[in-house]
Amino acid sequence: MKNFYPEQYIRDNNYQINHNYLKEQFSDCDEILLKIKEVINNSDYTLGKSVDEVESLIAKECQTKYAIGVGSGTDALMLSLKVLGVGPGDEVITSTYTFYATVGAIVTAGAKPIFCDCKEDYNIDVDKIESKISAKTKAIIPIHWTGKPCDMIRLKEISQKFTIPIVEDACHALQAEYFGQRCGSFGDLGCFSFHPLKNLNVWGDGGIIVTDNKSYSDQLKLIRNHGLIDRDTCLQFSYNSRLDTIQAVVAKHLIENKLLHITKTRIENAKLYDQFLTDIPEINVQKRLPHNKEVFHLYTFQAKQRNKLASYLQEKGIDAKIHYPIPMHMQPAAKRFNYKKGDFPVAEKLCASTISLPVHEYVKKEAIYYISNLIKEFFK
Repeated sequence: MKNFYPEQYIRDNNYQINHNYLKEQFSDCDEILLKIKEVINNSDYTLGKSVDEVESLIAKECQTKYAIGVGSGTDALMLSLKVLGVGPGDEVITSTYTFYATVGAIVTAGAKPIFCDCKEDYNIDVDKIESKISAKTKAIIPIHWTGKPCDMIRLKEISQKFTIPIVEDACHALQAEYFGQRCGSFGDLGCFSFHPLKNLNVWGDGGIIVTDNKSYSDQLKLIRNHGLIDRDTCLQFSYNSRLDTIQAVVAKHLIENKLLHITKTRIENAKLYDQFLTDIPEINVQKRLPHNKEVFHLYTFQAKQRNKLASYLQEKGIDAKIHYPIPMHMQPAAKRFNYKKGDFPVAEKLCASTISLPVHEYVKKEAIYYISNLIKEFFK
């Protein structure tokens, strides 16, 4: 099978206004490389001191007692399920409107994904969760899609009523808040990604798990590192999913120097899009709720003639994307779970009508105005 990423990178780099902003994000790479030299001098590439430092910073950011660095956001989800005891024969409820990693983590943990429809805000329809619960249900994974918080108060009520733990897929939602509380801190465990295109990104893959449960924290630190308690003693044959020290250096640099600006600017950019696009009758801009602090991994909305609009914007040099055209229950990998078209109508509608625009901190106000005018021209 061919690696499709190199061609995709080349194609995406041709856009004038791009979702990929890594060149700008790391224009101060010389400063980061100086810090990486310390890793070289200390030779602590594996779970070095920078990993401990990032864990402390993220726990503080998320208002949790513990944070555990792992190899990716996907691993964060899968390992969280493992410490909950999820395995073969178990079921995990999640939204069908998500990225592949959410479902992949459930399946690689050995469990069966039980899909639930979403609401028009792209997040799981909490009112439909109870009908999905069975004796086999071992966890619920809500996704704070594009950094918009789920209804975590209602979700926690369900969790407590049925004694089913929550693993938050907060990979889009660092610094997002629901009624003043940070996303990731509501559930039994919260999972974040440091993928290069996330709001807080590194120079490869990386992830982190947050929790207030010391037992979960201790277990996660054990199973992410082969089950070792020291170099000679293995308590449990396990996984290799360590956050690399070099990636931790990059993450620490961003947390200390850029994270507040990243979040603030994305929110400001999204407000501008809202202002310019709300009055266009052919599109449906999401309603913003006062108790939500959204952090906008993406700026998404529903549009008539979505595919033609995306092509039009791309022709004009705008990296308009579709996240995602196929819901998880209709993916080829999900055939064995026997779902069919029409099972989750809201998610299927969103997949057919949603478009994403660049909203990151390097998108200038003039660019947002330009993109918005292009959209208005298209519908005229």
